[in-house]
Amino acid sequence: MYAKRLDNLPPYLFAQIDKLKAEKRAEGVDIIDFGVGDPDLPTPSHIVDSLCEAARDSATHHYPDYTGMLEYREAVASWYKSRFGVDLDPKTEVLALIGSKEGIAHVPEAFVNPGEYVLVPDPGYPVYKTSTLFAEGKVWEMPLTGENDFIPDLDAIPSDVLKTASLMFLGYPNNPTAATAPLSFFSEVVEFARENDIVVVHDNAYSEITFDGYKAPSFLQADGAKEVGIEMHSLSKTYNMTGWRIGMAAGGEELISGLGRVKTNVDSGAFDAIQRAAITALTSSQQCVADACKVYQERRDILVSGLKDLGFDVTAPKATFYVWMKVPDSMSFTQKMLNEAGIVVTPGTGFGRSGDGYVRFAITRNVDRINEALERMRRIDF
Repeated sequence: MYAKRLDNLPPYLFAQIDKLKAEKRAEGVDIIDFGVGDPDLPTPSHIVDSLCEAARDSATHHYPDYTGMLEYREAVASWYKSRFGVDLDPKTEVLALIGSKEGIAHVPEAFVNPGEYVLVPDPGYPVYKTSTLFAEGKVWEMPLTGENDFIPDLDAIPSDVLKTASLMFLGYPNNPTAATAPLSFFSEVVEFARENDIVVVHDNAYSEITFDGYKAPSFLQADGAKEVGIEMHSLSKTYNMTGWRIGMAAGGEELISGLGRVKTNVDSGAFDAIQRAAITALTSSQQCVADACKVYQERRDILVSGLKDLGFDVTAPKATFYVWMKVPDSMSFTQKMLNEAGIVVTPGTGFGRSGDGYVRFAITRNVDRINEALERMRRIDF
């Protein structure tokens, strides 16, 4: 009945977690969910108001432009210039996405031939692997280890793999490890991509969720990055707009054109009213982003302090709303937390083999729930 390609796909991690949560709730368990990275904070009211106004305009009720409204692409280019100092031509170097996940899922279709390798961080966002498999490419896992600050060792990739590699996925600030990477690493990646004729796809969805004065760079800030790479960005995490499905791809004209050719054949673009609201988000005061980061930082500090008091090996992240914690065994720890405390965390193995020995907390629950979770954990014999 099903196409054979589905046999190669692993079950989607968060769908499995949702099933386990539903079973526990059916048993009457009060679940504290640190699993999926979905902000609990509301979308700022000025963005919601902008959507409502745009939705009432009948001009937004028709098919949108495949590549995105020019006004939206201009807003993206202006935001990149003010935030990162990166110059982009909104007409040729910016593409509207129906969320960055959509762009990540489609990009291998543009650049990967059957049987070619795609270099994928492990652990990493699961869609990197599944999009490769849909394009009939082969996955080469680049281990991210604590010993190397969760940055891949490019020199460790075998030469025979590089001969047939066409694409590389990266993402910093990182999901799931919350690691950050310096601009100097991105410069190394640009040179590596040039030498090996590889397209780089940088997933930068968490660049604005930062703490302690840290400012995350864009891959496109590295000299020559636009020639070899595309950066996927999203309004989902920055403005608490996960359900809105709006993002952007930015990069050199040829690469953006390749992704655009795929999208024009598989979707009809993002709803214009949402694009207008996204323009409001990008061009208005960014105080709402700073306020959200303060909330996440308070939660981070409480959770990390509490976990350390319980004896766990954990470091406070400089970015993302994730806490990546070392444990003896990912799956057994996850099951123990759910079964004995009603707490959902994500096993590191769900993000790849190198994630074994870690779990991820998403700090998308309020302080009271975090404190309650820590109290429940104190009653568990780890």
